[in-house]
Amino acid sequence: MPCGGAMTFRQVHVPVSKPLDDFPVQVGQDGTGWGYVEQSRPAHISGSFIDDQGATSRYYLMAKYELTELQYEALMENTCPGLSNRKRLPKVGISWFDAMQVGDTYNLWLRDNAVDALPQEDSALGFVRLPTETEWEFAARGGLEVSTAEYRDSRYLMPEGINAYEWFSGAQSSNGRLQLTGLLAPNPLGLHDILGNASEMMFEPFRLNKLDRQHGQAGGVIVRGGNYLSPREDIRTALRSEEPYYDGEGQSRGRATGMRLAVVAPTLTSRERIAEIEEQWAALGLGEEEDGTPDTAVQLAALASGVQDDALQEELQSLERQLRASNQRREEARNQAIRASLNLGAFLCTKLEDDGIFYDFLADNYRVNCENDNPDASCGMRQTRLEDQEQRLQGLSRYYASSLVESATLYSSDSLAEQVQVFSEILSLNAQLSELEPYLQTYWGHQQQFLNNQSITAGAWLENCKAMAK
Repeated sequence: MPCGGAMTFRQVHVPVSKPLDDFPVQVGQDGTGWGYVEQSRPAHISGSFIDDQGATSRYYLMAKYELTELQYEALMENTCPGLSNRKRLPKVGISWFDAMQVGDTYNLWLRDNAVDALPQEDSALGFVRLPTETEWEFAARGGLEVSTAEYRDSRYLMPEGINAYEWFSGAQSSNGRLQLTGLLAPNPLGLHDILGNASEMMFEPFRLNKLDRQHGQAGGVIVRGGNYLSPREDIRTALRSEEPYYDGEGQSRGRATGMRLAVVAPTLTSRERIAEIEEQWAALGLGEEEDGTPDTAVQLAALASGVQDDALQEELQSLERQLRASNQRREEARNQAIRASLNLGAFLCTKLEDDGIFYDFLADNYRVNCENDNPDASCGMRQTRLEDQEQRLQGLSRYYASSLVESATLYSSDSLAEQVQVFSEILSLNAQLSELEPYLQTYWGHQQQFLNNQSITAGAWLENCKAMAK
């Protein structure tokens, strides 16, 4: 930044690799009493940048802290500001148009003075702007760093309690005063004050919810996260409100409203990228039947291209688009189901390991104490426990095999392999779930064996899972 300053950003990964791929997420929350504002709804997210050509995820960047007074002055004043601890406060009382000016000034300064600090995608420089609602909420909830259940919770994981993470109204927290940035613990993505302290403006205008979609009217400024004046119960990731762009005095400037920057890239970055997107677009929602014949959408497209009647051709093309969109939604739902089956398979492998090791422990104890000339008095009880554990282990092994075979029967090998890569990436980015990765690969290895020879070797699969402990 100007004046020798800096701004720190965190990567927010999304498990997609192709430019037209995106990842389904849920935003909002049900049951808050503000359904027309906060109701849960499906959304999709992607990232702007890819680490390298072989990576299976993309990312965008989110500022680690809210924009501070010192950073604002360094960008917007003609002279460098004097250092002051007080200037670590979030910059509040700014309008959405001020935020646009901050972004523009910072982008121009970076291109003139620190172009190497900007990430690139396909040789196109990234740029800073306010985040979109989906970018903000995905990051605020913890992104891929949290489990699906934790992601859907009203707040991200706060092991030490909310007071250790966010500022809100009340004597036990902010006490009605704006606080210095970064004093409390961050969310799982390393973002400080993502809830509370200063409210944060979004890039796009506010819209109401209308059950399964957002309302057609675009309104004022979207403000997210709550602030130091918000009650404790309002500190939640789904909280969203509207502020006008203008009030009676001119541009609206909320006294508790600040901003946080994101770094993204253009979408259509080169002719090669456009060609790649066009190729992917042409294949969306199209495929083959199990016998290798073109599916209905492909047949409709071919039929429409040969029709001379303009009205009929337009009707057929409209049906084709609807069918392709339906196929695309079905494919996305299928991919989610595959990832759920992979998650179950990997978890069951951990259970086979635990239960198998416990069975071996009971069996060893039984041999030592009961298979000799002077059997222990407790051998009857030991034998019962051993038989119970054997039945439990056999039942679990059958369930593991059944789940594996069912998944392999429902989905193609290519579809499974693709989602193994995606789910592996999700696990690698989640510190709590990363230990599941070797079990996922073991499960996938068993599934490949079945796909190759249609042979169910539950005993061997059990021994493989047990061996994971060694």
